[in-house]
Amino acid sequence: MKILLTGANGYVGRRLLPELLEQGHEVVCCVRDQLRLGLDKQTLSRVTIWEVDFLENPNLANIPQNIDVAYFLIHSMASSTSSFDIMEATAAKNFNIYMEAIQTKQVIYLSGIVNDPNLSKHMQSRSNVEKILSQSKHKLTVLKAGIIVGSGSSSFEIIRDLCEKLPIMITPKWVLTKSQPIAIRDVIKYLTGVINREDCFNQSFDIGGPNVITYKQMMQLYAKTRGIRLLIITIPIMTPKLSSYWLYFVTSTSYKLAMNLVDSMKMEVICKDNRLQKILGIKPISYVDAIKLAFLKIEQNLVISSWKDSLSSSRFKQNLSAYIQVPTFGCLKDSKSLKLENPEQALENIWSIGGARGWYYGNWMWKTRGMIDKLFGGVGMRRGRTSPTLIDSGDALDFWRVLLANKEEKRLLLFAEMRVPGEAWLEFRIDENDILHQIATFRPIGIFGRLYWYAMIPFHFFIFDGMLRNIANSKN
Repeated sequence: MKILLTGANGYVGRRLLPELLEQGHEVVCCVRDQLRLGLDKQTLSRVTIWEVDFLENPNLANIPQNIDVAYFLIHSMASSTSSFDIMEATAAKNFNIYMEAIQTKQVIYLSGIVNDPNLSKHMQSRSNVEKILSQSKHKLTVLKAGIIVGSGSSSFEIIRDLCEKLPIMITPKWVLTKSQPIAIRDVIKYLTGVINREDCFNQSFDIGGPNVITYKQMMQLYAKTRGIRLLIITIPIMTPKLSSYWLYFVTSTSYKLAMNLVDSMKMEVICKDNRLQKILGIKPISYVDAIKLAFLKIEQNLVISSWKDSLSSSRFKQNLSAYIQVPTFGCLKDSKSLKLENPEQALENIWSIGGARGWYYGNWMWKTRGMIDKLFGGVGMRRGRTSPTLIDSGDALDFWRVLLANKEEKRLLLFAEMRVPGEAWLEFRIDENDILHQIATFRPIGIFGRLYWYAMIPFHFFIFDGMLRNIANSKN
């Protein structure tokens, strides 16, 4: 079948794509910016790419044809604390216009469980999107999930951060809220299982795992599974705003996402029925087994996707392509180069930069800069990187965003997402003469931007020089 996959570079989309291809479907990957798709050459040769932004007015020129099934995996919760519901409604309405023009037969929407009568703004938005999608001519199948557990999922990574960084936690009372977590591999089974099934047309299903547990129990089971000692003390006086700051400073989540998560965590997310489980014959795995499988992927460096790479939680207001041409006019630069004795090793070092490997020189200064950034509402250094050795365009890399990662051309280009009075790029490139070029470019905004650059020159002198030499000489 011919399938349209929106959000193809998102957490669920990147897990779903290989399964669809494995099942023999023809897939059209729908993304705002094809530079962020991050697929290997073999996979790229098997898919078609449609670049479209559903927040913009529909343009029906060059739309794909003969789509049998379309997945709606578009969410905006991480991008705003106030207007994400308007953005999600706009995306759904424009999606309908496209689907009617394409004459799509079935739309599959991954939503959230909305059985609590007191819905959060987040869940009200998901419910509203379902209503909008149901008003079009296509057959709609809605799958409603709660907490999704898997390597790289936001829920899993937040629990991981909390349990492994805080042996003693003073927590708000929402940790006693019940949930029904589901493993990402089971979500994928449900998403593929309902394809072209007439008994699933114009139906809405809750999907969840076999365990109904509180968030506190989720953390306790995580700690037990990982062999971590954990003490959780629950107090009733922590306000939603304090809870959001608590999540923001302890975990790698953004403040916008933390606010929306806290708002939703006060509501129970438990399945009403298990009809779809019986229809498809799926036996979901337990929460503990989902944790074990997640760490199996992590330990084998096989994490396919991570919520941290989401562009909606970044500084970007435009596509990556708007930043990929490094400017020269009105910019300040720090350029260094060095002849390499082992260019292959240097290239591997460039592709391993950041995360656990660090920045090859003055890591304590990089971490301090990350802490300062976090205090002022920035992303900080906690995002790390999804893989220790692989980099794709669009990936998050500590407080940078990967604009371009081309190993064949031996070039890596990063854009700063920390809070700075301007725009900053960092480029690594090895030329045909085996010379390593390291170029830091800063386009300041006003007098404060220039003062910031000149104040940082003493640090740049040591950091950039040491980083260049260690990239050239370090061995894995």
